[in-house]
Amino acid sequence: MAEFTHFNEQGRAKMVDVSEKPETARTAIARSSITVSKEIYDKIVNNEMKKGDVLAVAQVAAIMAAKKTWDLIPMCHPIPLTGVDIRFSWEQIVNGQYTLHIEALVKTKGSTGVEMEALTAASVCALTIYDMCKAVDKGMVIGSTFLVEKTGGKNGDFKREM
Repeated sequence: MAEFTHFNEQGRAKMVDVSEKPETARTAIARSSITVSKEIYDKIVNNEMKKGDVLAVAQVAAIMAAKKTWDLIPMCHPIPLTGVDIRFSWEQIVNGQYTLHIEALVKTKGSTGVEMEALTAASVCALTIYDMCKAVDKGMVIGSTFLVEKTGGKNGDFKREM
């Protein structure tokens, strides 16, 4: 029978012990997106949304989410993050809609990676934008969320073919 890392000998969930793993510099980049109407796009870029500066709030929410990932995902370790950066870029698509691309970069020096922190940051960023804009249009679509790359750790580096 295969040995699972997140189960103990009784078949019950456990958090993996990383105390013997060496500390290394680790990074992860994740992306998500949200597609919005032209009306929402205009309100965001002109800072006319009633709830405030959508991207500023979403950026702070993403950073907070990265820091709290261990609180949300049961088997994640609390990790001292050394940096979190959120970047945005707009793309106009068909039917007068716009897609906001979200990129989350998370860094640490530790014994476990930060992929989940980057994925959580990107996801919560998109969810926050939805929340800030839903009074205008509930038809927004949150797109794929995925790991772009990661560095550090025993499994080595990963870079998605784009």
